[in-house]
Amino acid sequence: MAFSEQVVDGGVRRQVLADHADLMMVAFRFRAGMEGALHHHPHVQSTFVRSGRFNFTMDGETRTVGEGDSFVIPSDTEHGCVCLEDGELIDCFTPRRDDFL
Repeated sequence: MAFSEQVVDGGVRRQVLADHADLMMVAFRFRAGMEGALHHHPHVQSTFVRSGRFNFTMDGETRTVGEGDSFVIPSDTEHGCVCLEDGELIDCFTPRRDDFL
């Protein structure tokens, strides 16, 4: 069961799509120019670029990712992004991000 969409940092839209104590799936919707500020958390995260293009920084290294790309972010690794073209990221977290509920 999906949750209501929320507007978070800088206008980014976040929607929890599914959750369980061990796993959570979340959609993040960006407009060009919006940023996901650099941050880190204890959760392992996998990210799938459903649409758009992003400059994604992980552990100090930046690369451009686009539709269909995916990658894993290890626990406590600093990461963030800048949206280059309107798009959506689908993130999975293990364990669940209780701060998103």
